[in-house]
Amino acid sequence: MLSPINVSLESLNLITLAPMLIAVVGGLIILVLDLLNNKLHKSLYVMLTILVLFIDFGAVLGLNVNERGFFDVMLIDGISIISQLMVIGGSMMFIPLALTSKKFHEYSYPEFFALFLFMIAGFQFMVASDNLILIFVGLETASLSLYTLIALHNRANSYEAAVKYFTMGALAAGFFTMGSAVIYALTGSIELYKVAEVLATRVNETGLMIAIFGSSVLLLVAFAFKISLFPFHTWVPDVYEGASAPLAGYMSVVPKIAAFVVSIRIFGMYLDLGVEWVRWTILILAVITMTLANIMALVQNDVKRMLAYSSISHAGFIMAALALDTTEGNTSIFLYYALFMFTNLGAFTMLWISRHKKRIFDTRYDHPYEKFSGLVQTMPMAAVIMGIFMLSLAGVPPFSVFWGKIYVMQAAVNAGYIWLAIIMGLNSAIAAYYYLKLIVYMFLKDPVQDAETVSYNMSRSLMVIIGFATAATVGAIFYVQPLISYLYYMISASGY
Repeated sequence: MLSPINVSLESLNLITLAPMLIAVVGGLIILVLDLLNNKLHKSLYVMLTILVLFIDFGAVLGLNVNERGFFDVMLIDGISIISQLMVIGGSMMFIPLALTSKKFHEYSYPEFFALFLFMIAGFQFMVASDNLILIFVGLETASLSLYTLIALHNRANSYEAAVKYFTMGALAAGFFTMGSAVIYALTGSIELYKVAEVLATRVNETGLMIAIFGSSVLLLVAFAFKISLFPFHTWVPDVYEGASAPLAGYMSVVPKIAAFVVSIRIFGMYLDLGVEWVRWTILILAVITMTLANIMALVQNDVKRMLAYSSISHAGFIMAALALDTTEGNTSIFLYYALFMFTNLGAFTMLWISRHKKRIFDTRYDHPYEKFSGLVQTMPMAAVIMGIFMLSLAGVPPFSVFWGKIYVMQAAVNAGYIWLAIIMGLNSAIAAYYYLKLIVYMFLKDPVQDAETVSYNMSRSLMVIIGFATAATVGAIFYVQPLISYLYYMISASGY
């Protein structure tokens, strides 16, 4: 007869689960409140969501670095804490947009905010574990919530976008599951730190190396879908076009942070084992992704689709830093997205400033370049702010994304990849063209004749969020160095 296993609450270290549980409980509270009284003012749910996010943020700040919990499946290291703070911080910028007077109708559904909190919990589980099953659970929790949030926009192309995203996400989940199964078959473990220990002792076995090749290909394909690397990027423009403009901006940053953290843990393991072909595969995919996306962005007629291809290019830019497998390279990933977050979310949100229920400018697109013609004459401040965001995305100093790009290129040079830094510089020069194209339309062209039929969304909460994003974009020069020092300390302390 087997003796019972005694597990103490102290050994479970349940505090490591606290941030995720706060988000889950917050979502459940919103659903229960709506069930009890469906006539409550919808702004209550917005404020509850913001309150939950603040509590969640504080709970993450209270965590200790390099701890494990809940049967050792939870891992709270420096990367886990940084990425959770970035996920919650990006969410804090997004949710107050629901308070605007001219809001998207999905913001009136309590389910929207509950799903949003469940999605955040999923991202937190992804980044706070090195257990492949828990990573998968977090990935699917976040993905299923995000599919529904896109469909709630309730337009024909929103349903199409949700179905496309669901199909691609299901395919990625299948590749991830198969890759994880191969790893388990090879090592008998799904804990990445144990997997690394087993593989390190058998790395010279020819048969094992073939199997490692197979598992890494499957996992690389899975995360190429999530991060939108070539050739698995084709869903991005259509999905972003079908989603609301602010949600598209949110999708371009926060889900990718979680995907990059898991990629650092998995592919960092392969790189540490000396599997060089994984490094070169990632580098080749990254270079092709950033170059092809920039070329595609050049020929877009819609600003939203241009920003979608721009986001793909930025993801390729950052994926190259992952392949360096250095502390400086990993630091550059988080620095880049910490700075890119404000600019890109702000740029997508600016698309919401000029609203029109009928497509008066173009029969195909919601945000053609012509819509922004002469914006400096009709809305001078909006034109200036959008111009700042475009200059930042182009990497023009002293705006925020410039510092992210220069640090990534510095990490590449210091790792001995001078050719990679040169390609990055050339791609930044190509990207400058399509960013400047929008500036030309806003400042050097006359407004279209029916511009007066456009209503401008000037809600206070929207102006506050955009103002905050602008201030962060312009004032980045003052906090880049302290941010680099903090990120470098946290990542090096985690062994990355």
